[in-house]
Amino acid sequence: MDTLRSTLQPITHNLPAPVRNAATSLLGDVCYKRLILDIDPTDTPCLKLAVSKGLGIGIIGASSIVKIPQILKLVKSHSAEGISFLSYLLETASYLISLAYNVRQGFPFSTFGETALIAAQNVVIAVLVLQYGGKSAAAGAFVAGLAAAGYALFNGNVVDGKLLSYLQAGAGVLGVASKAPQIWTVWQQGGTGQLSAFAVFNYLAGSLSRIFTTLQEVDDKLILYGFIAGFLLNAVLAAQMVYYWNSPASAKHASELGKRPEKIAMGSTAGDSRTSARTKTPTTRRRG
Repeated sequence: MDTLRSTLQPITHNLPAPVRNAATSLLGDVCYKRLILDIDPTDTPCLKLAVSKGLGIGIIGASSIVKIPQILKLVKSHSAEGISFLSYLLETASYLISLAYNVRQGFPFSTFGETALIAAQNVVIAVLVLQYGGKSAAAGAFVAGLAAAGYALFNGNVVDGKLLSYLQAGAGVLGVASKAPQIWTVWQQGGTGQLSAFAVFNYLAGSLSRIFTTLQEVDDKLILYGFIAGFLLNAVLAAQMVYYWNSPASAKHASELGKRPEKIAMGSTAGDSRTSARTKTPTTRRRG
């Protein structure tokens, strides 16, 4: 270790000012000295903080594209089959409240930055779902309502700190509840439709990572419990994605739900779906 330290210290002691300033702002003066200048990986608290910061930055980076595959699938197919608007409505409301709460509490951006990026992508998806469902007017009302709610939540003269704390507690419930309609939709249709596997599994990994970063950097049980509950339901949705990976709904399952078989088959065109439902052969289309 001494050999490695003597090799690296000439580099770590002469980092460019922008890099040094960024690392200091992330780790703090004490941990920057212990980990970067002294190169002491035995400092467990500082090491955990560094891992937490790294995960947080990684989550924020991934969140900038996590819903892009879902958006592309919707645009390409011109169909919102298998997508629950209620799920996105609840999740977006939850994220908007959490974003306002974190900003007004002054928590580190690395612990919540993905909230803003995912919320923006959720708005696009929700609008597309309404648009392809023939509800353009509702899409406009949805965006206008979010804008009004955002103004109120970020304005301390409209929503004070105490009320915002209550809303944050409710946001945790909303975040958990937002998964239920999507889970129900997947089960009801017997397949995942246009649901993106990339988004689902990234959500699962992200929510697990957020439990760790929250434990390390944010002393707020409301946020922690929300991430734990969200991870559990994300796990259910991921399990559904695996279970229905290449399996369209069978005619038997469709009849149990009172649905026509041709509307249940997933992963093909309308004509192919009818054929798939009659023959009960699984599609080879992969989720993405």
